[in-house]
Amino acid sequence: MVTALVFVKAEVARIHEVAETIAALEGVSEVYSVTGEHDLVAVVRVRRHDDLNDVIPGRLNKVPGVRDTETHIAFRTYSQHDLEAAFSLGLPE
Repeated sequence: MVTALVFVKAEVARIHEVAETIAALEGVSEVYSVTGEHDLVAVVRVRRHDDLNDVIPGRLNKVPGVRDTETHIAFRTYSQHDLEAAFSLGLPE
């Protein structure tokens, strides 16, 4: 499984519509609205690297209202347990 995080800048008046359209695309597992430089983050999960081409430039970038995207491909996935341990402050429960 290949995972990519796609940071999306959208037309302000269409952010909600863009998010819903992207979320409905095959290969997109989640879409988050975020603060900061970008408006949305889409999580794309596909079987092969070649499939990213179909999803991101092939469909996601063509959604009306998408102004710009920046794609980051994940190298490794950490389990929820690993993430909790990494962010633990070591305080007793």
